[in-house]
Amino acid sequence: MSLKTFKSYTKSSRGTVLVDKKNLWKGKPYKSLTQGKHSSGGRNNLGRITSRHRGAGHKNKYREIDFYRKKDDIKAKVERIEYDPNRSAYVALIKYEDGIMKYILAPNKLKIGDEIVSGRNKKIEIGNCMQLSDIPTGRDIHNIELQPNSGGKLARSAGASAQISGVDDNYCIIKLSSGEIRKIINTSRATIGSVSNSDHQNIKIGKAGRNRWKGKRPQSRGVAMNPVDHPHGGGEGKTSGGRSPVSPWGQSAKGLKTRTNKRSNKYIISRRKKRK
Repeated sequence: MSLKTFKSYTKSSRGTVLVDKKNLWKGKPYKSLTQGKHSSGGRNNLGRITSRHRGAGHKNKYREIDFYRKKDDIKAKVERIEYDPNRSAYVALIKYEDGIMKYILAPNKLKIGDEIVSGRNKKIEIGNCMQLSDIPTGRDIHNIELQPNSGGKLARSAGASAQISGVDDNYCIIKLSSGEIRKIINTSRATIGSVSNSDHQNIKIGKAGRNRWKGKRPQSRGVAMNPVDHPHGGGEGKTSGGRSPVSPWGQSAKGLKTRTNKRSNKYIISRRKKRK
């Protein structure tokens, strides 16, 4: 996929950079694999706002994605590559030899007409799904299970991938794109290749209205408020808050870790790199 820029007819089009979707499916999604999607507007079951700055947005349908890939030893043909409004990656509609249709995360360089398969001792080709023990070290993988038969959990967003860097008894040592190195049992499954739409990181939305289409509402900075409204508020002139960044309720806004009993800690060899 390539990037698409616009002539500067307006202030917003001057800076807009989008991903060109001319090679994607133009029609509607496969109906039996879609369902209605309810937008909560950031409210819980009592109707109270628990996640601020959410609401409205364009109506869309949820595509049911097969993160499990359990149909072993049955070849599937890629029917089309589609845009999915619920995720940053593209999805591929595949048709198995027995006629079953499924949506999967589309790997990079997967084309219409390609054949993919799941199971033990399969070819190391883009889109094939197999156990970690069957994958050689150094190959890009995505949609990685944390536990066998639990469905892919890791490396699912646009352009994401991980690599097997070693073996430790019944575990594979996986290096994630965040820099984290962790152990995963080698009977868990993963898919060969990196996730599609790697240009997603280069998008510039160009205008606030595009965020409104996504269901994101405006947000006011704390330093622009009064002291009664936010801990950063008040002061003469343009102050920077005068304290470490916090939420309106005084909690750290820089991801202060409060959990110490995470069950997967024993499988993490090296933590992800902190962003500066």
